[in-house]
Amino acid sequence: MSTFIFALGLTLMHFLWQGLLLGCGAAIALALLRNSRAEYRYLIACVALLACLCWPALELWQRLAGDTTASGGINVLPWTAGEISDDEAWFNLRDALRYIVSLWALCAAALALRMMAGLLWIDRVSRQPASHPGQQRWERELAQLAHHFGITRAVGLRVIDTLASPVTAGWWRPVVLVPAALIGGMPPDLLQALLAHEMAHIKRHDYLVNLLQNMIETLLFYHPAVWWLSNRIRVERELIADEIAASQLGEPRRLALALSELERLRFSHHQLAQAANGGNLMQRIQHLLRPAPQALNWKAAVAMLGVAVACLSVYAQATAADKSASNYKSALVDFNSCAKPVWPDGAIAANRTGTVSLEFKVGKDGKVKDSSVIRTSGHPDLDEAARTGISKCQFKPATKAGKPIDTKQKVQYVWTLE
Repeated sequence: MSTFIFALGLTLMHFLWQGLLLGCGAAIALALLRNSRAEYRYLIACVALLACLCWPALELWQRLAGDTTASGGINVLPWTAGEISDDEAWFNLRDALRYIVSLWALCAAALALRMMAGLLWIDRVSRQPASHPGQQRWERELAQLAHHFGITRAVGLRVIDTLASPVTAGWWRPVVLVPAALIGGMPPDLLQALLAHEMAHIKRHDYLVNLLQNMIETLLFYHPAVWWLSNRIRVERELIADEIAASQLGEPRRLALALSELERLRFSHHQLAQAANGGNLMQRIQHLLRPAPQALNWKAAVAMLGVAVACLSVYAQATAADKSASNYKSALVDFNSCAKPVWPDGAIAANRTGTVSLEFKVGKDGKVKDSSVIRTSGHPDLDEAARTGISKCQFKPATKAGKPIDTKQKVQYVWTLE
């Protein structure tokens, strides 16, 4: 198994507790800021979600940068006696990580294809020519709204028959997709309020943030904390857009009526772009008309505090283990002391080749002891020659806290004829 696959597997497993720790920290911060401005809660959730991407990415880089491979004709893989009980356990771990990475890659690829299909659909419908009779009027309304919001970029509008709710797509050339049913079925002043909400998303460049959210969800789909944080970002983002739209319109009640009409029609949710129906509509309506302080749910807070303490305990133990591991230095072979293995005469005459894996112990004095064959080359004479060769090597013994210790090692001899 390659070094990258092994490091990636360890990183994915470590994110299970890292994501839980980040989620608990964000939950506590959001609970403390429950009656503050939505912008503050939005920032906390965004930072926590971005940390979910950066923390494992940094760990993966550190694992790859810290990897070293032995040079020469033999390959030595060290481990401390007691840390890994036997060779079988080591290979079981590597096999498990291989399966984990394979399953993760398949699922992430499926989610990426789903996201790409949604983006291609939005791009395709955005390029469709104007065909609805009322589209030109609403294009003028949208241009006036864009000017009122201080948006200098051209904002397009498309009327889509199969769409269920307004959707904003694109960043450099944004376009608002409006369901045909709203053009004729919703009062113009309420539809204008919904378009003002979409203008708020365009002004804040929320489409780019939402794309980053989808990328993080695709890579870290297996962790519930990622989905919870991403959902909180969308909820707070909708509240912010409602506040901006209501401020520009000067009529919070009109936007609230438009949202209540959306709730009545029970529009669907679209994850690939920002729509006016994101979040809890009743919560948004109450936030516009009659914002009230939210009481702290103490039962949930105590539970989250307990989870956070448990995560901190796990983190402290992991840090202590890393510190202990940093005090350990593995045994190093002195290749100058290793004589080239002597080919058995019979093996040369019979053109025998193969690879033999040995397990042996390096004592505190650096000498090889108790070597044994864990994977034969298929030829007993080659196996014995390899054991004889490794017994002549001298090692610099492994140390822990500066003191020499006994360690077990693994080595491979490759017998080839040229």
